[in-house]
Amino acid sequence: MPVRETKPMTSIDFRSAIRDVPNFPKEGIVFKDITPLLKEPAIFRSAVDIMVKKLAEKQVDFILGIESRGFIFSPILAYQLNAGFIPVRKAGKLPWLTHQVAYSLEYGEAVLEIHQDSIPKGARVAIVDDLLATGGTGKACAELTEKVGGEVAIFAFLVELSFLKGREKLSDYDVFSLVQY
Repeated sequence: MPVRETKPMTSIDFRSAIRDVPNFPKEGIVFKDITPLLKEPAIFRSAVDIMVKKLAEKQVDFILGIESRGFIFSPILAYQLNAGFIPVRKAGKLPWLTHQVAYSLEYGEAVLEIHQDSIPKGARVAIVDDLLATGGTGKACAELTEKVGGEVAIFAFLVELSFLKGREKLSDYDVFSLVQY
């Protein structure tokens, strides 16, 4: 299949490409579904380009991607920035020695892991995910990054649910989000 060329869009309404799914994954939650954005090459490319530009300012050594939707953007950003990619996964998913952290999220609790040898001491890390909600997942990833010797240079999110005040939990860090609700 030939590569389809896309032209950069000058003014994009990213919100129009994000679908609301009421009562998912449970009653009372309005899930922000980014799959419509991902399937539109020009919109997806523009989102990635904006994130690359922002992260390039921070001169990061690694992009840390949060399972699972953070894995959509993180390897692309790492490639574009000539940085390494580091996965942070749910407990029991990484095959080597790990550090763990338990944390609360907007509708439950979870445990995340990182390989103990994933980040060289003093390396600058961008933590990337699709969504900033309460900030619990981000804070847990910052804790893991610092535990293995890395420095959190920036957090980058496609979507931020500002009304959940997750940015407050990350107030010690630089936080970037492309779309705010």
